[in-house]
Amino acid sequence: MTPILLWALRAALFLLAVAMLCALFRLLVGPSAQDRVMGLDCLYINGMLTMLVLGILYTSSVYFEAAMLIALFGFVGSTALAKFILRGEVIE
Repeated sequence: MTPILLWALRAALFLLAVAMLCALFRLLVGPSAQDRVMGLDCLYINGMLTMLVLGILYTSSVYFEAAMLIALFGFVGSTALAKFILRGEVIE
């Protein structure tokens, strides 16, 4: 692995950690339920991207599988939350 790629991956991990902190702040302090759902969406997307960067950094396919699971559960969770906010119930 070249030093430039190693530096770029570490910088990406740092910036993703900062983005996760910003999303966590929006999740906890958000003035409305929609802001909190958007903070949660941003948090799981940043978590998924962190797993992908770690998979590239450590050259392991386990991180890619974990990123796929995070994406799947995050999508299902955000869809359920959006439906709950709109209708007040998840299951009809």
